[in-house]
Amino acid sequence: MEREKKVCSALAPFGTTIFTEMTTLSNKEGAINLSQGFPDFDGPLEIRKAASKAIMRGPNQYCPSIGLPLLRSAVADKMKRFYDVNVVDPDTQITVTAGASEGLAATLLGLLEPGDEVILIEPCYDLYPAMIARAGAHAVYVSLARPAFALPKEELKTVIGKKTRAILINNPQNPCGKVFSSEELDWLGRLCNEQDVLLISDEVYEHLVYDGRSHVTLLSFPQFADRVIVISSTAKTFSMTGWKVGYVIASEILSEAVRMSHQFITFCTPGALQEAMAFAMNMDDNYYHTLLKEYSTKRDIFCNALSDIGFDVLWPEGTYYASIDIGAFDFFDDLSFCRYLVSHVGVAAIPASFFWNERREGRDLVRFCFCKKDETLKEAIRRLKNWKK
Repeated sequence: MEREKKVCSALAPFGTTIFTEMTTLSNKEGAINLSQGFPDFDGPLEIRKAASKAIMRGPNQYCPSIGLPLLRSAVADKMKRFYDVNVVDPDTQITVTAGASEGLAATLLGLLEPGDEVILIEPCYDLYPAMIARAGAHAVYVSLARPAFALPKEELKTVIGKKTRAILINNPQNPCGKVFSSEELDWLGRLCNEQDVLLISDEVYEHLVYDGRSHVTLLSFPQFADRVIVISSTAKTFSMTGWKVGYVIASEILSEAVRMSHQFITFCTPGALQEAMAFAMNMDDNYYHTLLKEYSTKRDIFCNALSDIGFDVLWPEGTYYASIDIGAFDFFDDLSFCRYLVSHVGVAAIPASFFWNERREGRDLVRFCFCKKDETLKEAIRRLKNWKK
């Protein structure tokens, strides 16, 4: 008898992501999709022209697995330009990946052994525990302390142990929009140094930090250089989420593990898109200033509108997500609220409890993304306002 086909045991508990579920439901109901975090507009025309030119010129074959030298140099230059990090070697410390997602997968699959433990700071993106499980390791969950989403230092010191291989953070953090301070990052680095543990930072929203704050990359701390892995992407910064051009920065030894894994996952990322993103990274400061200004305006308009409607709004310090507290509403949980919102209001959001292990927390929070055209946000606000009336 033919063996029944099924998902491997490591991934079976995770099922279909909530992002796919809510986008599918949104499309079915014709709702405005403020759930999945992608813009409803494309990035700058000059970047797309650069990719088109590279495609037509060719070659369109495999490129070096670790990434085009042009893009790796652009990443190294970016670290100097924005963060005064002068020690990144583009030849030995930067690996171009198929987005930050594959960068995370290559990192975890390349560095974890079965039985290892990885501490996840909740709320966290759902890819993290799934890939940790697929590597045969175990996730240990520690929640940021609400309402300020403070780093739970005493709990972290308690749970870290002999099996701990890494701590994984997202900075700026999806979904709550927390931006980790320099002091918090320094404390985490010293803890990892003391315990001989890796520190992995997903920094894809690095250029979306508000109210005069500054993004601090873990690479800014040279004393932790041998244990830090920074993962980022061009998707959020240049509004090209479908291109999937990301990268991993780490010491030479750690990069060897990432590259070993990466070559067996995607091997390489399309060369023409890499070339275009190298061009994009080197755009002048005006692009980055305008990006932040436009998203700051979207955040302010959207969050103020939600407040005016009567929602309790959690203003983000970074990212392009804003959450509301639905504790005062008569719904069983955030999932039932979001399903109702799609079918009866015509607006899709993400139930935030899916960012916590077993949805044990966050059932009173709902996340919206505001990386949308102004007219899209205005229509979503209009629908929400009419419903609240």
